[in-house]
Amino acid sequence: MLLVLLSVVLISWFFVAAARRGKLVPGKMQFLGEMSYNFVRNSVGKDIIGERDYRPFVPLLFALFFFILVNNLFGSIPLIQLPTTSHVGTAYALAGIVYVTWIVLGIQKHGIGYFKLAVVPSGVPKAILPLVVLIEIISTFLVRPVTHSLRLFATMLAGHLIIMLAAAGSEFLLTQDQLLLKPLGILTLAGGVGMYLFEILIQVLQAYVFTLLTAIYIQGSLAEEH
Repeated sequence: MLLVLLSVVLISWFFVAAARRGKLVPGKMQFLGEMSYNFVRNSVGKDIIGERDYRPFVPLLFALFFFILVNNLFGSIPLIQLPTTSHVGTAYALAGIVYVTWIVLGIQKHGIGYFKLAVVPSGVPKAILPLVVLIEIISTFLVRPVTHSLRLFATMLAGHLIIMLAAAGSEFLLTQDQLLLKPLGILTLAGGVGMYLFEILIQVLQAYVFTLLTAIYIQGSLAEEH
């Protein structure tokens, strides 16, 4: 929980500092802040939800992306090395917020008929329609929020464990007296460094994927037809 609070403080400090002294020719911090904001605004919000509807959801997408990104990257910072999203409660909470959001948006847009739009695809033959509706109910309202959360949680937990195992294995092999084990320790260490760098890439990608799926779910709630 301290890391979660720390992430909020760091994100708030950075973007407030970046926007505090806006200049026509931006400095490095202002440029980085504007580029980060525009990435979420345009590449996720505008491109996925659509130019007509995306603006009200930019704050949510922006907050989700950078909150998840910073908390993921905590797993790669020495002495901290704990991605808070590797705890399933964090992932469930984030996915739960998104789940409630797109359902409420769908009801606001279409009324109670949203549930019909969400589970009854157009153009399906009547003979198989009951089966398709059952599948859609399960996949949309049950499987979707679970996979949305577990994808983030499982990836962060697995990467964290792999790096821990590589570090522990390297230390064990390099501290043994048998000379034959030391080359294996060096190989394990090299593999661990490679996995560490790969894990940083995965941490960024998972923040992007979670936010992208959020935009897709919101767009689906606002769409006129399933």
